[in-house]
Amino acid sequence: MENLLALSSGPAWLDKMPPEVWGISALFGAVGATTFLVALIIWTLVWKGLALWKAARHGDKWWFIALLVINTIGLLDIIYYFLVRRKKK
Repeated sequence: MENLLALSSGPAWLDKMPPEVWGISALFGAVGATTFLVALIIWTLVWKGLALWKAARHGDKWWFIALLVINTIGLLDIIYYFLVRRKKK
């Protein structure tokens, strides 16, 4: 019975971890990381959508493909949206 309880309590390395690692601070850390990731995803989708829309409207086929395929957390999208398209006018 003792071996069965030892197996169900998790891996052996977990018993050696300090309580802070899997305590209340870990919960707040996970919430903070999740909030950051959700904000990053929203940021990326907004800029990608704006840049793809503008590239499609102006017929920039290669920019559209590059913006669709390359994920730069919105950086390439912002560059296209504000700089590249204005230079072509």
